Amino acid sequence: MKVGLISLGCAKNLVDSEMVLGMLRRAGHIIINSPQDADAIIINTCGFIDTAKQESIDNIIEMIGYKKKTIVIGCLVERFISELEKAIPEVDLWVPISDYAQLNSKISTLFADQKQIPVLKADERVYSTPKYSAYLRISEGCNHRCTYCAIPLIRGGFRSRPFAEVINEAQKMADNGIKELVIISQDTTYYGHDLGKNVNIITLLKAIIDLKCFVSIRLLYLYPLEVTDAFIDFVANHPVIAPYFDLPIQHSSNRLRKLMHRLGTRAELIERIQTIRSRIPHAIIRTTMIVGFPYETEEDHADLIDFIKTNDFDHLGAFTYSREEHTVAYDYAEQVPEDVKKARYEDLMKAQRQISYRKNKAHVGEIMTGIVIGYDKKHDLFLLRSAWNAPDDIDGKITFTSDRILVEGQIVNVKILDAYVYDLHGMLVSLA
Repeated sequence: MKVGLISLGCAKNLVDSEMVLGMLRRAGHIIINSPQDADAIIINTCGFIDTAKQESIDNIIEMIGYKKKTIVIGCLVERFISELEKAIPEVDLWVPISDYAQLNSKISTLFADQKQIPVLKADERVYSTPKYSAYLRISEGCNHRCTYCAIPLIRGGFRSRPFAEVINEAQKMADNGIKELVIISQDTTYYGHDLGKNVNIITLLKAIIDLKCFVSIRLLYLYPLEVTDAFIDFVANHPVIAPYFDLPIQHSSNRLRKLMHRLGTRAELIERIQTIRSRIPHAIIRTTMIVGFPYETEEDHADLIDFIKTNDFDHLGAFTYSREEHTVAYDYAEQVPEDVKKARYEDLMKAQRQISYRKNKAHVGEIMTGIVIGYDKKHDLFLLRSAWNAPDDIDGKITFTSDRILVEGQIVNVKILDAYVYDLHGMLVSLA
């Protein structure tokens, strides 16, 4: 069978998609990019917030128009399978995340004349990322019960992957030529809490570093108060780990943080950020914020603006609050009007643009070491990923000129010459 797959949502969902592709390839099926030429189309959906849900539904509707066998999996299905089955009966197979252990047999049944498909395996993936970079997912689910978030409803409670299994997969990635390892989970710093007292995120990182295979190891999704002094010092003492701290803070107002069920006070968050910067002066700190959460006042919003100005985040993303079914905040009485949410979002991003530009200008003259990730033929510019920008296209980009031919995956040194609101530009200094 010729099978196409569309993967929507976050990097954690992408790992599931890569596992599905690996499962199909081991069964001898052919992976293609063209829906017109496919015998079957799989859509791995996101169901996190309204915009993601709509994108998933739009893709489902578009794909069933090709009149091929259509299989829909993922977060949206986990949340709304009953409603989806009634609303879009043209889909041949719906598989929620909780049924992934039977995904192979369900697809085999759909492909009636095909041989049995093997089970999903975390270390048997078809990487959809560039050949030099890949995501390593170290756990599943989340124990935090933030009142706005549907993730625990979709993915369940926190479960660490077995230590040896993670290390074996990392070694397999290295054997496949991966140079940049991006470690992800719903709560990365919590790794190992369910595996015994001698296993934690630091012991895992030590074992991965001991493989001596990667030029860069980056961690995403670090719960702010789980970033301990020991963790900060470990990052400071191991240059192979990008000094990049992805801290989803969501809001600064203590009152709203309690309503969100977010751990830590405004003062504690500032202390963590200051500790990171005091121990790693060149650290890059990224965060995300929610504007327009229920009960948010103008005073709360002013507190948030003051907070981002106080802490000078290198990268900041923001979302207007999305009211999600079955979450605690869905039933909060004082929902903020959409026009107010949008105005506060614009206000927040205007303040962040000024911070970002000032922070970026401070990098002018700096030499950054990173990976060549592409070439813009039209403008004769190469693209760089350094510790400054993560591979999920949320941060800005680094372009640079070169008087020599380079290929993706090469490690180079680039001097930053110009800074813009979100982007940097430089010139090649040398190969690293």
